[in-house]
Amino acid sequence: MSLLERHDTGAIAHLQLNAPGALNALSDGMLAALKAELETLAQDRTIRVVILSGAGKAFCAGHDLKEMQAGRQAEDGGAAYFADLFARCTEVMTAIRTLPQPVIARPHGIATAAGCQLVASCDLAVAAEGTRFGVNGVNIGLFCSTPMVALSRNIPRKQAFEMLTTGEFLDTDRAMALGLINRAVPLAALEAETLALAETIAAKLGSAVRIGKRAFYDQLELPVEAAYAHTAQVMVENMLNRDTAEGMQAFIEKRPPDWTQ
Repeated sequence: MSLLERHDTGAIAHLQLNAPGALNALSDGMLAALKAELETLAQDRTIRVVILSGAGKAFCAGHDLKEMQAGRQAEDGGAAYFADLFARCTEVMTAIRTLPQPVIARPHGIATAAGCQLVASCDLAVAAEGTRFGVNGVNIGLFCSTPMVALSRNIPRKQAFEMLTTGEFLDTDRAMALGLINRAVPLAALEAETLALAETIAAKLGSAVRIGKRAFYDQLELPVEAAYAHTAQVMVENMLNRDTAEGMQAFIEKRPPDWTQ
């Protein structure tokens, strides 16, 4: 059984965490599988959107605590293993952000600790009503320091800090109000609603979305004047695209665009 399953529908890649017995924990094997698949997708120009989901009753419960405890048995108390583990996890979260295609998380059940980080690292999220989100490590004496990087870039800082220090969950209404997810839908409609969003994005000019995703995150790290300067150059790059010219002319002529990308 593969820890990560993939199937494609047209220009949409569906990735499913497939360790339901472990609540799809981000084990060493799961992190390796995610990293490899994201590297493959980054080179795939036929895929325009990625949907990330979890098998079984939960999206992802975070790191594999049994593996972490086993790593502690090393002579150094696990220092080298833990440093490597969190570096590998960071590589996966960063790969989602730098992936040319938008990534939509499709959480259900629970998304806790690094599982909540995974949702926060995705570009969009459609959740099943009743899903619970938490960075609960503090409840077992481990502050969720790496998950808070993505979380604190999704929701306001005071709410993020409250989650981190109390270990309490957000429900889907609160998660949507704070901006952690885009929408919440009944579980029975989750797959269809997420696919509909993916299809809407996939129908756009792929090269424009790729340019736009990169620019979106780049400009967030810049002061306002520098952000405008950077995005102006991005607009120039986009405008020089043959398919962008075709899209504008098609709009003027009130016809569908004849895009090649």
